[in-house]
Amino acid sequence: MSTNKSIVKSASIISAATILSRVLGFIRDIIIAKLFGTKETAQAFVVAFRIPNLLRDLVGEGATNSAVVPVFSEYLVTKKREEFWRLANVILNLLFISLSVIAILGITCAPLIVRIIAPGFIEDPGKLNLTIKLTRILFPYLIFIGLTAYSMGVLFTFKSFFTPSLSPCLLNISTIVAALLASQRMKEPIVGLAIGVLVGGLLQLIIQIPPLFKKGFKLIRLENTASYLSHPGAKQIGKLLLPRVFGSAIYQLNVFVDTICASLAQIVGEGAVAAIYYSNRLIQFPMAVFGIALSSAALPTMSEFAAIKDFEKLKRTLNFSLRGIFLIMLPSQAMLIALATPLTKIFFQRGEFNSYSTLITSSALLYYALGLFAYAGVKILVSCFYSLQDTKTPVKVAALSLIVNVILNVILMFPLKVGGIALASAVSATLNFSILFSILKKRIGNFDAGFFDFFLRIFLVSLLTGIVVFIFWQSYFLNLNEIFKLGLGICLGLAVFIFIAFLIKIREIKDLVLWLLKKR
Repeated sequence: MSTNKSIVKSASIISAATILSRVLGFIRDIIIAKLFGTKETAQAFVVAFRIPNLLRDLVGEGATNSAVVPVFSEYLVTKKREEFWRLANVILNLLFISLSVIAILGITCAPLIVRIIAPGFIEDPGKLNLTIKLTRILFPYLIFIGLTAYSMGVLFTFKSFFTPSLSPCLLNISTIVAALLASQRMKEPIVGLAIGVLVGGLLQLIIQIPPLFKKGFKLIRLENTASYLSHPGAKQIGKLLLPRVFGSAIYQLNVFVDTICASLAQIVGEGAVAAIYYSNRLIQFPMAVFGIALSSAALPTMSEFAAIKDFEKLKRTLNFSLRGIFLIMLPSQAMLIALATPLTKIFFQRGEFNSYSTLITSSALLYYALGLFAYAGVKILVSCFYSLQDTKTPVKVAALSLIVNVILNVILMFPLKVGGIALASAVSATLNFSILFSILKKRIGNFDAGFFDFFLRIFLVSLLTGIVVFIFWQSYFLNLNEIFKLGLGICLGLAVFIFIAFLIKIREIKDLVLWLLKKR
């Protein structure tokens, strides 16, 4: 129980910082939507920013979660502190060299990269050239965010979550300021926005430095480059990371396929690339605040239990984490589906973001939301595989999901347009979760005691919640301000969910409410 409390406390810290970051992120996206809408400048920025952002998953957060935190946790538990810091320096040097090489290659090969991932842009030379220009500006962001992710991995190992979780706020603030200033003072405001992203990435790295040194970090002079690669910890991380490279490549292919399909305006309609971006921003709010927060908080704990071979505690932690995820994600999913259009309209429809932009973005949001529980659940399951230092299994399952996503994209984008691209992602994510769940159950034994009954009850309560919220929004006799009505609808949904959950005696909702009351 104390372990679960520790995870909840850590997740709460991450969630609090993440909520602030996401609120700022929404303000940023509202400003971007107002200034650029779903027009060619917005689409160019989305594609250009997506490239280093995807590589970040490989050398940044992905490496941190799959390889760095489990090995660092093992060294912290079983080795002397000096050896831990030596390994930290080895990884820092290797990472910096790798990031620099990738950034240089990215800047050099930007024209080829853009043509591959956004072939629909080739027909519009202006959009193509702008995307290439922005890509070259944004590639150095990879260095900053990769080193930031490394710093986060070290701090996560010490279960220090607040500063790493708060750092994205600086990126959002920098982007907001840059967008506003650039719109007033620059001939190409979108270029100013890209520069703001670079500055934000640097600030994210700088804020990690004081807590790192407070934990005992110090730069150690290593003998030579060979000593980096020969370090046993570096070799261990390399072995774990190699399958993760392929896994990241598969994930990137998923995103590339979505981007390629969305760039084909003659099939899915104009503006689909930007619509996918904006809808993802709404989906990522509950994902980041709760899904990523809980998986990040649980990973070091599961890694410790795996290191000392305490599989009973590992299973209890996994079961607790999955229950916590679904307790939040399923009702969130229901309300996102019920309120897809008003959410999009209220957050984004102003300036260059018109009613057509709302239509295509809300369509993508609705279909993406169908897979919300699976997106979050996969993060928990993958974290458990990583804690077991198994990065191969998630890759194999992701490869199968990629094939399904590609097939469904090709089939669904014709009748459903941009919504078909989103639905393909939701279905493939659900398949990914189901297979990982089954494999993990065979690997570590039964960890899902009472889980399916719990899932079914939460699903039914969430379904009723979504229906009530949808009927409330469609009640035209309630002549209310839209923002007030949206807030009232969300509050009504939460009240209905908690009330019915209490009626059918879902213990977890009672525990959550009592915990929140104690916090007050």
